[in-house]
Amino acid sequence: MKDRVVLVTGSTDGIGKQTALELAKLGASVIVHGRSKAKALAAAAEICRESNNEHIEVLTSDLSLMSNVRSFARQIQQRFDRLDVLINNAGFFAKERVLTKEGLETTFAVNHVAPFLLTLLLLDILKSSGSQGRSSRIINVSSIAHQRATLDFENLQGEKKFDGFMAYAATKLMSIMMTYELAERLQGIPVTVNCLHPGVVTTKLLQASVGTPGGEVAAGAETSVYLASSSEVEGISGKYFVKKQAQPTSPSSNDAALRKQLWQRTEKMVGLS
Repeated sequence: MKDRVVLVTGSTDGIGKQTALELAKLGASVIVHGRSKAKALAAAAEICRESNNEHIEVLTSDLSLMSNVRSFARQIQQRFDRLDVLINNAGFFAKERVLTKEGLETTFAVNHVAPFLLTLLLLDILKSSGSQGRSSRIINVSSIAHQRATLDFENLQGEKKFDGFMAYAATKLMSIMMTYELAERLQGIPVTVNCLHPGVVTTKLLQASVGTPGGEVAAGAETSVYLASSSEVEGISGKYFVKKQAQPTSPSSNDAALRKQLWQRTEKMVGLS
């Protein structure tokens, strides 16, 4: 990983921070992202110290706002001449329905629309960084919670009925659907896209959602690190991984017509159609 540039969104704590640390230990140049500049700088300093890797950069942005996602993508393009791995790790959970300043339900905005938009805005630099024999990689952190979700296009943002956990689960289903759809669209291009369930890990998000303890953060980062770095998955795309193994996903996630409808709806929402 010594000549590779990796962006990990939501990497100031939890699984994201551990993922950034492990990739830094492998020699990658890592971009640490968070909403708070102070937290991001502190996390970067810790990662630098523990990995003995000085190639740690910091960028901050509140990805709940799509205007911020656009400016964040521009910063990446202006500061870096390549991007080899994009890990869409940042996640959000809320028990109550709260709209952003742009009018999107916040869980939907952070967990679905932001990574969708960021990925599409960074596709050109990811494509240019890939080569035949070594693809750039997009990795979406999803969840086993997707199995409990279905999509209702009349209630995508909880307009009719809102339940915090089900809203979260739905966005993790969307993450898998967008992974599969993008993988199809990138066939023949040296960019792969995969998603994963990190396990039930003790993080702030887990405490906020179910309030019960989980496993160690180090275990939660293992599959993200594997998908970002392992030669075993070179060229593999459009898969969902659990404990570093490809696994099947729910029937809804495999509905091609549903995936295309979600893609088109989201594309229109962010003005990219």
